[in-house]
Amino acid sequence: MAALTGAYLACAQQGIVVLVDGFICSVAALCAVRLNPGCRDWLLFAHRSAEPGHLAVLDALDAQPLLDLELRLGEASGAALAVPLLRLACALHDEMATFAEAAVAGQSA
Repeated sequence: MAALTGAYLACAQQGIVVLVDGFICSVAALCAVRLNPGCRDWLLFAHRSAEPGHLAVLDALDAQPLLDLELRLGEASGAALAVPLLRLACALHDEMATFAEAAVAGQSA
């Protein structure tokens, strides 16, 4: 938990976004945010676990997880499911044409 907390803080200091997976990782993220509230801006949450207490931790972090599949498998299973979703979102953002590029008349960006 201490190592995860430190990793979240270090990533925030370097401007690196982190994908937080599951209950234990979320508790470490809460510790990091309590130590440095600015760290919160660099955290994405993979999923809401079925583990008791995870919802309370997510609420304390004002976190909206990407997925809610009632997972409790561990082994970063939520993050493994969320990564393709994030990759697709980035690809869509990067490759989407603007109105001008798509020759949509009368529209502005």
